[in-house]
Amino acid sequence: MLDETVKLTLKDAAQKLTGPKKRAFIAKVAEDDFGGSARKAESHLGWKRQSVQLELHERRCGVTCLDNYQARGRKKTEMKLPNLASDIRDLVDRQSQADPTFKTTFAYTKVSAQAVLTALMTEKGYTEADLPCRQTMGTLLNRLGYRLKKHKK
Repeated sequence: MLDETVKLTLKDAAQKLTGPKKRAFIAKVAEDDFGGSARKAESHLGWKRQSVQLELHERRCGVTCLDNYQARGRKKTEMKLPNLASDIRDLVDRQSQADPTFKTTFAYTKVSAQAVLTALMTEKGYTEADLPCRQTMGTLLNRLGYRLKKHKK
């Protein structure tokens, strides 16, 4: 049906597009070269049949489906528990100090992530199920601008 150079050109063009634009291009090629058959477009060009069918349907009804990429993935702990960042600051600010050389904006603290978790449960009333694990708490402390500094002997 199509020679190899045309196939490679179509695949390359489709690969450079994303979302509804990519589906529209794929459906246009399917209509023009394969008689609107999603199965033929899949077998000859390797495109997913579901994507071709979706765009063919979008072209028929006139409604474009939008992708919501921002809603994917795991939400940050601060988004799930909006008061957590301020509660951590209340606990850690008492025991932290600025970098003595003023080379960084981080505040050094002697409180470990496990100690912060324990303090949140005892002083702020969080349950263990609400709070993240120790490793995530360490990452959260780093995001909030705190670094753990070991005691010097």
